[in-house]
Amino acid sequence: MKNLTPMMKQYFEIKEKHKDCILFFRLGDFYEMFFDDAITASKELEITLTGRDCGQEERAPMCGVPHHSADNYIAKLINRGYKVAICEQTEDPSQSKGIVKRDVIKIVTPGTVISPNMLREKDNNYLLSIFGDEEGVGLAYADISTGELKATFMLEKKYLSRLLNEIARIKPSEIIMNDYLNYNKEEKDSDDISYASDAFVNTLKDYYYKEESAAACIMSHFKVKALKGFGMDESTHIVKAIGALLTYLSETQNNTLLHLNRISLYDYGDHMSLDKATLKNLELMETVSDKRTEGSLLSVLDKTCTAMGGRKLKQWLKEPLNTLEGIRLRLDAVEALFENSMIRNNIKESLKKVYDLERLSGRIACKTANGRDLVALKNSLEVLPDIRSDLEIIKADLLGNLLKTIDPLEDVCQLISDAIVEDPSYTIKEGGLIKKGYNNELDELKSSISKGQQWIANLENTERENTGIKSLKVRFNKVFGYYIEVTKSYYHLVPENYIRKQTLTNCERFITPELKDVETKVLNAEAKINQLEYEIFSDIRDKIEACIKTIQRTAESIANLDVLVSYGEVSEKLNYVKPKVNTSNIISIVKGRHPVVELSIKNGMFISNDTYIGSDSDSFLLITGPNMSGKSTYMRQTAIIVLMAQIGCFVPAENAEIGIVDRIFTRIGASDNLSQGQSTFLVEMSELAYILNNATEKSLVILDEIGRGTSTYDGLSIAWAVVEYMCSHLKKIKALFATHYHELTQLEGLISGVKNLNIDVKEKDNEIIFLHKIMEGCASQSYGIQVARLAGVPEELLVNASKKLIELEKQSEDTHCSNRQKEFEEQISLFDIKNKKLVDRLKSIDILNITPVQALNILEELMHEAEEV
Repeated sequence: MKNLTPMMKQYFEIKEKHKDCILFFRLGDFYEMFFDDAITASKELEITLTGRDCGQEERAPMCGVPHHSADNYIAKLINRGYKVAICEQTEDPSQSKGIVKRDVIKIVTPGTVISPNMLREKDNNYLLSIFGDEEGVGLAYADISTGELKATFMLEKKYLSRLLNEIARIKPSEIIMNDYLNYNKEEKDSDDISYASDAFVNTLKDYYYKEESAAACIMSHFKVKALKGFGMDESTHIVKAIGALLTYLSETQNNTLLHLNRISLYDYGDHMSLDKATLKNLELMETVSDKRTEGSLLSVLDKTCTAMGGRKLKQWLKEPLNTLEGIRLRLDAVEALFENSMIRNNIKESLKKVYDLERLSGRIACKTANGRDLVALKNSLEVLPDIRSDLEIIKADLLGNLLKTIDPLEDVCQLISDAIVEDPSYTIKEGGLIKKGYNNELDELKSSISKGQQWIANLENTERENTGIKSLKVRFNKVFGYYIEVTKSYYHLVPENYIRKQTLTNCERFITPELKDVETKVLNAEAKINQLEYEIFSDIRDKIEACIKTIQRTAESIANLDVLVSYGEVSEKLNYVKPKVNTSNIISIVKGRHPVVELSIKNGMFISNDTYIGSDSDSFLLITGPNMSGKSTYMRQTAIIVLMAQIGCFVPAENAEIGIVDRIFTRIGASDNLSQGQSTFLVEMSELAYILNNATEKSLVILDEIGRGTSTYDGLSIAWAVVEYMCSHLKKIKALFATHYHELTQLEGLISGVKNLNIDVKEKDNEIIFLHKIMEGCASQSYGIQVARLAGVPEELLVNASKKLIELEKQSEDTHCSNRQKEFEEQISLFDIKNKKLVDRLKSIDILNITPVQALNILEELMHEAEEV
């Protein structure tokens, strides 16, 4: 440190406080990085690694990025798991007599991003805080770009599976948690939070989770003296999670974050809880195969016009309602918008003009909003009266509630209109923000320099005429100020009063005493103007900040309206119907369709199917049929139609009655977790165990090919036992169970609730035609070889497979007969029958080839003979 230059000493003092971050150190127009940070950043950002004299023998490794485009570089580092500390100059370099003062103004992490260039418009960016111990777990998550803050807790010892599913639903960018969750191997078993999410996981020190400091932090932030008003006391898990979240945000953002002004507490059962497997298997947000939005349910329903609406739709999809009143309010609103297409289209056109009010309010609260943000806010507010006028025409309770909470904020709109120019500069410290006539002092300053600016503007033509130098130019840069540039060929014409300022390869730069004098007056006045404009702008922004809560309420209502309008548009275009939702135990769907698959069929020939679940005789639908015939599509479409009804949307069917379900569970497809030592079959059984342990009589369960990951008899035994268990322990549960184990079809009539269905197919010339139609009864075979032929498997292989199939079936039949006859003879030997004639008579019976009538006749003969004996 003794030999370091003063600037490098300053760098090391700041870096010492932020060892876990890449330090963006502001030098002029660049953010510079040094030493290990520079080596890392140059590799990750693919920028040139250079060096800088630091007062030691070896030059310091260095790289840098322009400050005006730093967001793109920061985003790359954040996406790769780094934290970035932004170190700014905290004083004007021109006023500094020594080293310019610098300090870290904020730390950017994956969950604390607020820059619009680093965020996806229709995705929330959540920071999730978790506190867990042996008694339970508390969760709190926030999106500081919008001001959303929610929290819940699970006071139970075996909470891990629920926690992992909640993480999957929230889908945070960053997770902070206490040590217990990181090292409690016995509780976690083979699961790990870091594997459950793609989020950046950060284990915090214990002091973040102290009861007293966590409660104090919450009370300080919300300016209250007790926590009872939030519905929590000072010693709960939830307080520790929220306290750690707010402390972490305070440390990283160096800001009050006043837009985080409300805690929304929710219970785990407030909405239908969708686990990770269900979100994945039903392809609600993205496809299973390539993780794309296109091809998911979201891609069908998302016709939203605003970023807020897009984010809200995702929330509704992941949190279906389970209360009749809430569902009916949404459905009635969609019905009103469905029937009033002209009004709906008017609202849609208005919504297209509304900017992201949630994130605009977030940037205003974080004091990062610029002039363009305020103009965007004004333009959005100007549209709201038209939306209100349209809503007044449509009669629906939910739309009426939204109308009451949409506030056009005329005073804020007028303030921005009066003060901010229509096309303000991007930065807020270089002028070009405030309209003429808004501030008298500012107008006087601008007027005072207009003559000097005009003089400079005319100087180039004047000097060309006076000197005869045709190539003479008057220019300006931040280093030299104003100057006169003359090329070498005209050096002999340069007047004596020109003072040489700089020599370049092909030209010379000069100043004159008069130019320098005018420059001083102009630049001093411009500096004052820029400073005054910044102060005026900051004051305007602070005034708007006082209305943050109203802006947030309006933004919430606009987002909800946007989703309802989207539902109405999709329902009309795709011929969806309003479902009848009730609290019965029945799901009745007439001519139901899969909303995604039907759009992918080019000829529009999707085969619709009926579904009826819920009565005593058909609550458990056992579905057989070949692969590719449509079993999985049928089961998924049933689950999706139920889910769509409970998010308040119309459904793809001719008619639908939906009894509200509390959960939807799915076990579909094959997957493994090799990094955790879990085979495909173990994953299948783990998912099955989770369903059986968490499903209730109000749940809907989709099971596809249970037991296929092990040997035939093991798999069949498990599948058989699953059906028996669910029908006996969860008698009213609604289930669809697809299988290739045809033996299970014997359960219809033996177990109450089981009903056989199959997918109809036609055979022609050793080929099969899939009719995709659900029929009562069971399939006769699985047509595996025929499906293999459709997939393009070589014919020679198929011929050999057919021969082997015949051979195996014959062996199986012979073995089955032999075993049955042997078993029969063993049973006879259990009886102490001394009459050899009778024993021989019993053993001679071919039990596999007798009719029931013959069996009764033989039984009578045997009874008669036994009586004689």
